[in-house]
Amino acid sequence: MKYISTRGDKTERGFSEILLEGLAPDGGLYLPVAYPKVDAATLAKWRGLSYADLAFEILSLYIDDIPAADLRVLVDKTYTEAVFGTPQIVPLKSLEAGLCLEALSNGPTLAFKDMAMQLLGNLFEYELGRRGETLNILGATSGDTGSAAEYAMRGKAGVNVFMLSPHGRMSPFQQAQMFSLQDANIHNIAVEGVFDDCQDIVKAVSNDLAFKRQYRIGTVNSINWARLLAQVVYYFAGYFQATKAEGEQVSFAVPSGNFGNVCAGHVARMMGLPIAQLVVATNENNVLEEFFNTGTYRVRGSAETFETSSPSMDISKASNFERFVFDLLGREGARIQALFGAALSKEGAFTLSTDEFARVPAYGFVSGRSTHADRLATIRDTWQRFGVLIDTHTADGLKVGREHVQPGVPMIVLETALPAKFEATITEALGADVKAPRPAGLVDIESRPKRFEVMPVDAARVQRYIAERVSI
Repeated sequence: MKYISTRGDKTERGFSEILLEGLAPDGGLYLPVAYPKVDAATLAKWRGLSYADLAFEILSLYIDDIPAADLRVLVDKTYTEAVFGTPQIVPLKSLEAGLCLEALSNGPTLAFKDMAMQLLGNLFEYELGRRGETLNILGATSGDTGSAAEYAMRGKAGVNVFMLSPHGRMSPFQQAQMFSLQDANIHNIAVEGVFDDCQDIVKAVSNDLAFKRQYRIGTVNSINWARLLAQVVYYFAGYFQATKAEGEQVSFAVPSGNFGNVCAGHVARMMGLPIAQLVVATNENNVLEEFFNTGTYRVRGSAETFETSSPSMDISKASNFERFVFDLLGREGARIQALFGAALSKEGAFTLSTDEFARVPAYGFVSGRSTHADRLATIRDTWQRFGVLIDTHTADGLKVGREHVQPGVPMIVLETALPAKFEATITEALGADVKAPRPAGLVDIESRPKRFEVMPVDAARVQRYIAERVSI
């Protein structure tokens, strides 16, 4: 399996090369030259596999430059009951007929990012050891990617992590998860801006090819194909739990900001998984909802990006969206370069032609928006009717998912974090008597000593910070 850029560079690269690279040299994102297809017979063979075995089967379709025996060891090491709390790894929880939650947040940082990041940490360590090299990971987080990456990479041989986050815009729990880590290879930078500013810095540094190569810069954001690939697995796992036989359809409702989580669902659907709808649930930062309803993609600046009670979705520039549009427009790299390069740089927006926008329904995407009032109401209703406590982002997914339920098609809402990470909103919704449970090891996390540095929105400043802390 080889990979190409979304922006027209047709140079084909292997998985291990793009694993360490992140963005393509032309600024595009990597995708496989073609999606492997999965038929009903293969789905039947996979039904009943353990999560680790299923992950091995899916990853093997995309990774052919790591020996199968080694990949098997990495997957078995990653997806264990000890790490994720249950033998199913991502169990379904039924709420009502045709509607259920898929638990993706039982890993060490209580967020769905652990599902991919734990594997990514093991892949990085393996590949760097095989090459005798080191890697300096530069990432951006709106709340959960950062802690998941840092917990996955802490203590890993040959890896340093430099994580950017929007200063003061995460929940106290999210901040503490990252900033309380004292490992020498973990570096936290709080940027005086919003998540999109952090993401822009990561892209600017990654696009400085001389610096990137000199300081061996890699990424863990979902712009890294390996991370998105790992997320494809839980769409298959959810499907097998929600259906009895191949050919039955399901839909997925996905809380969405950077489009990485739901893009993994798009990949699963392109492979042949019978997905009826991919429901893109946004919060008040509804860039994606606007696109799926109008065909216009308009990014917002910092001043127009709202600070909400589902902060991990406070994103106005969805990096992974480019991958879907690449497929939507027939994989025309020049057209993607014109839209995501020139048009966004000049206009801050683009609008698809009528014919182009008419292709969207064929890919199963629909979208809707949830507000703070909706989150409170959904959290309250889910607790009162089902005795199930959900976080604010999952509430967004549940609210919008309900609006798109189709008769006879199970709707699986992806649970993206545990409510312990957003206690203030849980209290607002349910009162002080209802407490979100925490793992014993995280009870006092907000009071632990913190280590981080505040910086302005300045890519050159971040580059100097990295250069001062790594050897070349």
